[in-house]
Amino acid sequence: MLNSSLLKLHKAPLLAIIASCLGYYFFSYELIRTDFNTLLISYTGLFLLFLYLIKKELNWQTLITITILFRIIFLIATPNLSQDFYRFIWDGRLLLNGFNPYLYLPEAYKASTYIPPNQAAELVAGMGKLNASHFSNYPPLNQLCFAIAALFSHKNILGSIIVMRVLIILADIGVLYFGTKLLKALHLNPKSIFLYLLNPLIIIELTGNLHFEGIMIFFLIWSLYLLQQQQWKSVAITLAASISLKLLPLLFLPLYFQQFKTKKLILFYTIIGTACLLFFTPFISENLVSNYSKTIGLWFGTFEFNGSIYLLIREVGYLIKGYNIIEIVGKVTPLIVLLFVLFISFFRKNNSTQQLITALLFTLSFYLFTSSTIHPWYVAMLLVLSIFTPFRFPLVWSFTIVLSYFFYKNNAFVNNYWLIFIEYVFVYGIMTWELLYHKNKNSLK
Repeated sequence: MLNSSLLKLHKAPLLAIIASCLGYYFFSYELIRTDFNTLLISYTGLFLLFLYLIKKELNWQTLITITILFRIIFLIATPNLSQDFYRFIWDGRLLLNGFNPYLYLPEAYKASTYIPPNQAAELVAGMGKLNASHFSNYPPLNQLCFAIAALFSHKNILGSIIVMRVLIILADIGVLYFGTKLLKALHLNPKSIFLYLLNPLIIIELTGNLHFEGIMIFFLIWSLYLLQQQQWKSVAITLAASISLKLLPLLFLPLYFQQFKTKKLILFYTIIGTACLLFFTPFISENLVSNYSKTIGLWFGTFEFNGSIYLLIREVGYLIKGYNIIEIVGKVTPLIVLLFVLFISFFRKNNSTQQLITALLFTLSFYLFTSSTIHPWYVAMLLVLSIFTPFRFPLVWSFTIVLSYFFYKNNAFVNNYWLIFIEYVFVYGIMTWELLYHKNKNSLK
């Protein structure tokens, strides 16, 4: 039945789908991260094919078929653009053997017995020295996903990869289900969900490279649909699940201030806090908070990758101080982000679900624009939120962010600031144009 929808297509869309399949096959089994030129050309081709297929307005059966088909191509591939999956497997096998992943450093594996030495050596080598020298920073429900992979495949790395990939694909199907229902409830085009699901960034970075933002997004979209249905207790639980997969949705909590009256609001936050605490309960130990906070702090005070506003601030710091002021910026930036969130929460109208989603979109944008580290998969949540709003600058970013992979060209690990400038000038330019356009449009009503 699924194949019949493809066979009924006209020649041009069918050729575009076949070309996309070949492109994703190349990305999953042949591409080398250090070959930036090939990566850029291949990604550009896939993105153009994506735009073409979206423009053709294919029927639902075909869209769902290729959504699944493009992901299945990656099923038995080892991620080639990220090493993070080695750490995922490591944490999962620790849990399976009864050890707390927040308390053990991978680099110390030779002095321990919690993972067989031959497996440990391969996983530590794969994740790299930097990752192996820090405690795990992945929240408890993320750890549960790792443990499920270890449960089904505790000796074979590829087996664990396949299990994790299936979980992420199932989450995308969940996004399709609840995202479509939410779009219909908001009287928006339900096919807009495919701007997310068929986007090469989402397919390559989430399904291909095993980043669990996809499952976090599933719970977030589910919670937003429940909010539209006024099921506030279920909203709190699903939002807590999203937070317990990736901490980023914590940023959104103040934005719900206008959604509920005082008594219900207090209960809403209480349910979220209690649920998150329960998720962490199995891992509670004397050193948990210390180890976890130190690792999280690295993202604000040590790591640098593909930032925008941060890079400008850093250059000013070099001129004034003569050294990298990332530690100072890392302490100040969270406070600035918090002030922005509070301003949006209290001084912007966020009564309806769509108004709230727009607030989420620009809150996350502000956070990403001021961050020192922006990996490509960080844009996934921004992209999915945008489809419920009139704004499309995240779609532009989902293409230009591929330029950040220049950093890995020939294993040089050097930024090309001209490419970073190109990446962001389009994003900021389109965002500014859209803001002005919609401001003027609303002023004419």
